[in-house]
Amino acid sequence: MRNMIFALLGLALLAACGADGEPVQPTLNAGVGVGGSGVHVGGAVGLHKGPVSVFLGF
Repeated sequence: MRNMIFALLGLALLAACGADGEPVQPTLNAGVGVGGSGVHVGGAVGLHKGPVSVFLGF
């Protein structure tokens, strides 16, 4: 799982710098929930270019 996160972050950095074409801005979604069973933290990191989207949730 950790390797997958590092791979996605590496792709996001490569796309964000424009080394392979036009720069692509990465997307970050995060949230915190409080319920009867405690506090839950979640989020997702992703890239969107044209018809292709790649997201990794945690």
